[in-house]
Formats: sequence, structure tokens, C-alpha cells
Amino acid sequence: MRIFQILGALLIAGGLYIMIAAPRFASEQSVFKVGDFQAKVQQQKPVPPWIGGIALGAGCVLLVVGFKKT
Repeated sequence: MRIFQILGALLIAGGLYIMIAAPRFASEQSVFKVGDFQAKVQQQKPVPPWIGGIALGAGCVLLVVGFKKT
């Protein structure tokens, strides 16, 4: 089916982007809180590369399944 090929290609592209560019996301933690006063720390954390590997593998599987069904 064509939808498997499209989803597979998108997952492959996203997986490669994560593995090559290592995008970051913000993580906010509360350090301490006293009454209404609250101190927070914001950290930039990278997306783990294994997530890109899983997306790449799943995309390859979907692409192969899409080609076999047509």
C-alpha cells in the first residue's frame, strides 16, 4: 500500500535527522519552593540517538512492507 511507503519514508527521514543533527528539547525542573516563590532550572537535553535508530529501522520495515504489498 502507498501509505506504508509514505510513512516509511517519513520515519527514515526523521530517524536520520535525529541521528545526524541531534535536536534538543527543553526540560524544566523545580529546584526549591518556599510559599509562592519557586526557583526553576531549564536545561537543554539532546534527543537520544537510539530513538532515531528505532525510527530508521521501523521506516525501513514499513518501506519494505509497502513495496511487497503492491
